[in-house]
Amino acid sequence: FLQSGLLRAAVESLADLLRRTADLPLAAIVGMPVPLGPALYNCAVVIGGGTIRGVVPKTFIPNYSEFYEARHFSSGADTELTACRLCGQEVPFGRDLLFRLGDYATMGIEICEDMWVPLSPSLAQAVDGAEVLVNLSASPESAGKHDYLRALVRQQSERAKAAYIYCSAGFGESSTDLSFAGNGIIVENGAMLRETERFCTEEQLVAADVDIELLVTARRRTSTFAQHRQEAAHRVIAVPVGASSSGAFERPIPRNPYMPAGGEELAVRCREVLDIQSWGLMQRLDHTGCRHAVLGISGGLDSTLALLVVVRAFDKLGYDRRGIVGITMPGFGTSDRTYANAVELMRELGVTLREIPIRKACEQHFADIGLDPSDRSATYENAQARERTQILMDVANQVGGLVIGTGDLSELALGWATYNGDQMSMYGLNASLPKTLIQVLLRWMAQVCQDDAIREILLDVVATPISPELLPSSEEGGIAQHTEKLVGPYELHDFFLYHFIQNGYSPAKILFAAEKAFDGRYDRATILRWMRVFFQRFFSQQFKRSAMPDGPKVGIISLSPRGDWRMPSDAT
Repeated sequence: FLQSGLLRAAVESLADLLRRTADLPLAAIVGMPVPLGPALYNCAVVIGGGTIRGVVPKTFIPNYSEFYEARHFSSGADTELTACRLCGQEVPFGRDLLFRLGDYATMGIEICEDMWVPLSPSLAQAVDGAEVLVNLSASPESAGKHDYLRALVRQQSERAKAAYIYCSAGFGESSTDLSFAGNGIIVENGAMLRETERFCTEEQLVAADVDIELLVTARRRTSTFAQHRQEAAHRVIAVPVGASSSGAFERPIPRNPYMPAGGEELAVRCREVLDIQSWGLMQRLDHTGCRHAVLGISGGLDSTLALLVVVRAFDKLGYDRRGIVGITMPGFGTSDRTYANAVELMRELGVTLREIPIRKACEQHFADIGLDPSDRSATYENAQARERTQILMDVANQVGGLVIGTGDLSELALGWATYNGDQMSMYGLNASLPKTLIQVLLRWMAQVCQDDAIREILLDVVATPISPELLPSSEEGGIAQHTEKLVGPYELHDFFLYHFIQNGYSPAKILFAAEKAFDGRYDRATILRWMRVFFQRFFSQQFKRSAMPDGPKVGIISLSPRGDWRMPSDAT
C-alpha cells in the first residue's frame, strides 16, 4: 500500500472505470487507497456518469488479531479535509458524505470495520436520511463468523430501517494466513432479499429491488427514529441515475408475509406464537382468579387453535383441564364433519364437554320477534351467533370462568363477525392472528403432535372449508356456506391487510405486489375484485374493532383500538 506504483495503478484503474461506465445509468462504489498529503486513506469512491461524485474514507481502523491496518491507513475522523483531487477532478471528500441517487433514494457508505463497532457511521447516516447503506469489505473467514456476520447485517439494517448492501472480497483476494470466501448480501429492514454463494471461484452478481417507500414508512411509524437526527450532519451529493430498462423484478414477495416458509425458523416462530398467546391468557386467568375457561368449539380453525392454547395455558399453570368448558352448540348449519371434529378433539384433550343445541332457542326467538322461519337474512344468521354468545356468557357466570373469544385478525379486518355476537368475549385469544397464520400453526402442530388421534383431527380441521355454518346444511349433512366464496380468499385478504397496515402501501402498489406474489394463481381482475371487497369492508366495519375485547398482541399487526390501531368508525 505504500508503493507509489500501486497507488498510481489504482488511479489508472479508476480512470478506466470512469470511461467504461460513463454512459451507464448507475451509481457505482469502488474501493481503493487514496493518498492525501502525508496520509493514506482506505476509501470508497462513488462514480456515476463518468464523474467522481465523492470519496468516503474509512473511519475505524482495526489493529488487532490478524488486522494490521494502522500500519498503512489513517482514519477519516483525523482529517479536516473536505475535498481532494482525483483523476483530474476536484471532488468532495469526507466521512460526512451522503449521495442522493436521482429522485429515488439517499445512500450512505461505510467500510468493513465501521459496521462492527458500537457506534457505526451507518446509523448516523440513516438518521440523516440514507435509506440505502453500502459496506465494502475484505473480511476474512473463521469458523462461526458467517452466522454472526449475517445477523449483524440484518440487525444493522433493521435498526437503521434501511437497505444494507454488503460486499466482501472473495476468491482472488491475496492471502498468506487468511481465507476470503466472498459475501454479497442485500438486506431490507432486517429481511434477507438476496445473497451470493460463498467459496465460489466464479464471478457473481447479486441484485435485488429495494422498496424505498417501505423503509420511509417504517421510519415514520417509529416515532423515536427522527429524535436522533442532527442538524446538517452530512453533506448530500447528487448522483444522476436512470430507471432500469430491463423490466425484470428482482425481489421475492411471499404470499404469506406473516410466517417463515418452513424449516427450523418456522418451528421457532410457531412455538413463539403459542407461548405469547398462552402467556397472555395465563396472566389474565391468574389476575382474575379464574380456574375455568369457557369457549365455543365449532370444529373450525379458530376455535380449534383457541382450545389448544387454553389447554397449554392450563397445563403451565397446573390447573385441571376439566376446568376448560368446551361447548358445542349445533344449529341449523352445523355439518356432521365439524361437529365430529369438535366433539372428538375435546374428548381427546380431556376437557369438560357440553353440548347445548341452539335450534329450539332460535326458533322461539324468531317467533318472538316475528321473523319468518324461511327468512335467510342477516337477522336469521346473526340471531344464531348472539344466541351462542349468550350461552357462553351465562355458562361462564355459572362456573365462575372467562369466555375465551376465538375470532381472528382476518375476521376483524373484514368485519366478518356478528356485532355483540362472536365479536364479543371476555378475552380475544386469536385477535392478532390472521386466518392464514392459524392454518400454518395447526399444520405445524399436527406435524409435531405425538397423539395420532389428535393429529388426524387437526389435519382434517385444516382441510375443512371455512364456514360460519349459519345457513342450513345440505341433506347429506355437508357445509352449505363457504366463507371464501362470499368474501374472497383469505390468503388475498391477509396479503392486502399486511401491506396496507404494515407497509403503508397504496391500493395500486398492493395490486402490483399481489400480481407478483400470486402470479399463476389469481389474475388481475380477480385480485381487483377481492381488493375492492377488502377495502369496502375494512372501512365500513371499524365500529366492531372499536368495541373489541382485550386480547394478546402476537404478530406484527394488531387492530386493537387500545394498541396499534387508531381509526374513526366513519373514515372513508
